[in-house]
Amino acid sequence: MKFNQNAILGLSAVLLFQLCLSSCSKDDKTIDEDTYVPRPITSTSSKFITKIYEYQPAPGQFINESLGSPEGAQKIIGDVRNTILVSLGAYGGFITFGFDHSIINKDGNDLAIYGNPLGPIQQWSEPGIVQVSQDKNGNGLPDDEWYELAGSEHTAATTIKNYEITYYNPKATANVTWKDNQGKAGSVEVNRFHNHNYYPLFAANQDSIKFKGTLLKSTWGKIESIFVNLAFEWGYTDSYSTGDDYDNKRYNSFDLSWAVDKNGNKVNLTAVDFVKVYTGQNEKGNTLLGEISTEVGGAADLNIK
Repeated sequence: MKFNQNAILGLSAVLLFQLCLSSCSKDDKTIDEDTYVPRPITSTSSKFITKIYEYQPAPGQFINESLGSPEGAQKIIGDVRNTILVSLGAYGGFITFGFDHSIINKDGNDLAIYGNPLGPIQQWSEPGIVQVSQDKNGNGLPDDEWYELAGSEHTAATTIKNYEITYYNPKATANVTWKDNQGKAGSVEVNRFHNHNYYPLFAANQDSIKFKGTLLKSTWGKIESIFVNLAFEWGYTDSYSTGDDYDNKRYNSFDLSWAVDKNGNKVNLTAVDFVKVYTGQNEKGNTLLGEISTEVGGAADLNIK
């Protein structure tokens, strides 16, 4: 059979186009496809923290003491439930931890984090922001994208996104000064009960240290003659939150469905592997009481009974 040359050229072009389209679609699927596989829960899995990945506090009165040391951070592994605490220092100080399995995103709250807030009449909370991450690259390290669990203040006009603060080491027992990207400056002040350098002496950089994140408004003040730092309604740790029913549960609970990306867009996470908590307020409080600094007293997977 004799084929028309133009027909053959046309057919070849169509086949080449289809081949390219098929190849390009396959590549796009490979790029876009989420190959993340959660780590399973086994009969020996613990509902509590099994590993501390990083502890980097900001300056604070407990930093460089047992409550604010790398060795102290390791002590919140396991079933401690507020019997042991680690301090994160002033704004931005954080701790990153994980479990021996992935935490699955199920209906309702998935994660419990313990702290030491006080309810009425003292009303003393030190709210910490919670982030989560998946081990998408499969290397077992918390070096993938982080997602914030958006709490009650996430869309508030008083909340500042992309906040940055830098603390400067006085290299002495002296107030630790700071500057932020809002044009403000201040200091973490030394008090007589913790008379030492508050800058973390185990930080890699012993000149200055920078933190970035979301800044929550200050809730510091006085009710009658009592100094208070008020809680937010829900979505933060170390916060005596009424919307979270802290009074009865004695921990703050978190739903992985609250996750948002760096642009504030909601993301659907099937599970997470890493949790980061950082101090969410920049408030020096009262020198007698010290700065506002989130404390963490362990965490638990609420889907394991």
